[in-house]
Amino acid sequence: MSSGRGGGRVNPVPPGRRGRLPLSLRRRPVPWERQRPTWRDARPGVIAGALKRARARPSGNWYVVGVSGGLRGDRPLAGTVAGREVVVWRGPDGRPVGGPGACPHLGAPLRDSPVRCGTLRCHWHGLALDGTPYAGWAPLPVHDDGLLLWVRLDEVGGEAPSDAPVVVRRPERARALTAVYTGTGVCEAEDVVANRLDPWHGAWLHPYSFVDLAVAGSPDGSGNGIEDAFTVDVSFKVAGRLVVPVRAVFTAPEPRTVVMRITEGEGTGSVVETHATPLGPDQRGRPRTAVTEAVVATSDRPGFAVVRRAAPLLRPLVRAASGRLWRDDLAYAERRWQLRSAGRLPG
Repeated sequence: MSSGRGGGRVNPVPPGRRGRLPLSLRRRPVPWERQRPTWRDARPGVIAGALKRARARPSGNWYVVGVSGGLRGDRPLAGTVAGREVVVWRGPDGRPVGGPGACPHLGAPLRDSPVRCGTLRCHWHGLALDGTPYAGWAPLPVHDDGLLLWVRLDEVGGEAPSDAPVVVRRPERARALTAVYTGTGVCEAEDVVANRLDPWHGAWLHPYSFVDLAVAGSPDGSGNGIEDAFTVDVSFKVAGRLVVPVRAVFTAPEPRTVVMRITEGEGTGSVVETHATPLGPDQRGRPRTAVTEAVVATSDRPGFAVVRRAAPLLRPLVRAASGRLWRDDLAYAERRWQLRSAGRLPG
């Protein structure tokens, strides 16, 4: 395990010793340029090793393709995975079904076709698909985990298939505030994962959100259990010197997912899941990757019930905050891909 300390850091407050408000005051704030440099701790070999072990874990060939709540009854959800068009819709029994996004008749884009009574009807010539094999069109396994939609593409993943994707333990949805951000970058999935497996950049690249960051533990290289994790003490900025200090643990349960779980401080048990889905090349032949970040926030404070009731108003704010962070993080991932593809990635 390795560790680092930053000036002005606020230690996470154990739940049993918290004040009435979920805030702390930075007593000795350190300006951005005077915070402790983290480049010596952010060793390329540690990040590369964690990435290598993540990529070696099984995914069962499952890919995140959308948000459960975005699947309407009258239209399909459509996208691409590694250049393959896919569509997902709700079948006659209400469960999600899906398959290739091209009509087997003349190749019409099924993303533009309506759903009627659980049947997807091609808008070119009326061919009807109910999610079962028909006219050369073969369905794909679809999984709805209650928050995200996954599609299994065995020819893309090339692994031994599994019945369901690797879904991490989340707070109970009835007791949580959820929000999902989606974005796209010119990079590969591993570049997004590598960004998330570098916690040392947080207070430097995102000073508007994070301060007093210290990595209290990083992987020992064994790849076993909780030891293959990054433990981070950090404070989320609220306003001025007001912050929310927490301890968070970053893990990669499968090749294209990184999970941050708050283990101490306010919101203990909350998770932020980052999923990377390869989309395929752009018009210039560069790889594109979709980022789907799911925030599942919880708290044992009595007032959190009010927060949950205000979820429709708060979700856009949470998505906007995620979007601001990902503008920086996608620039990081894109730069990494540029250097890597040119054979100039340091380390």
